[in-house]
Amino acid sequence: MSEVRYIFKITVAGEARVGKTSLIKKFTQSNFTKDYIKTIGAQLSIYDDVINDDEIKLQFWDIAGQDTFHFLRPSFFNNSKAAIIVYSLEENRLGEESFKCIPDWYNEIVRYCGEIPIILFANKVDLVDEESIDDSDILEVVNEFNLLGYYMTSAKTGKRVIEAFNAIIKELHKKYSTLSTEL
Repeated sequence: MSEVRYIFKITVAGEARVGKTSLIKKFTQSNFTKDYIKTIGAQLSIYDDVINDDEIKLQFWDIAGQDTFHFLRPSFFNNSKAAIIVYSLEENRLGEESFKCIPDWYNEIVRYCGEIPIILFANKVDLVDEESIDDSDILEVVNEFNLLGYYMTSAKTGKRVIEAFNAIIKELHKKYSTLSTEL
């Protein structure tokens, strides 16, 4: 068995009930649970991957979205190499509020992690008519905060989940494999 070459801690942040835990489970276990289970503080999920023959260990830190856990976040963000901000596409208060909070999550990530790669997941695309989505507001946020991009995902159906997670993983691999060859 080969040696793990890279260990990447990736923080997954966003408001409560946007599907952070479900997205991570869909990616790491190909599993979806319909019932909502509140994350207390943070939840760690480990996933092993291989890119260009490099063994990679991924640590996904699922950060609770409730304000009651705000005081714990600095320690959960510590040493993150990248972040994913998740919001809900639902056409209701949760969707609207989770979108409005993207700048808050971005600022918190930068405050505790510095300038790391950040990507946006617009989750629960299975609950809306994707064809009718005007993505101009999403693109504005992506450009304003210089995010890597965004993906419309569904933890329930799996739509674009693998593609979205792989985008951030490949970005990390590219960044750190380039750094190691420059040393």
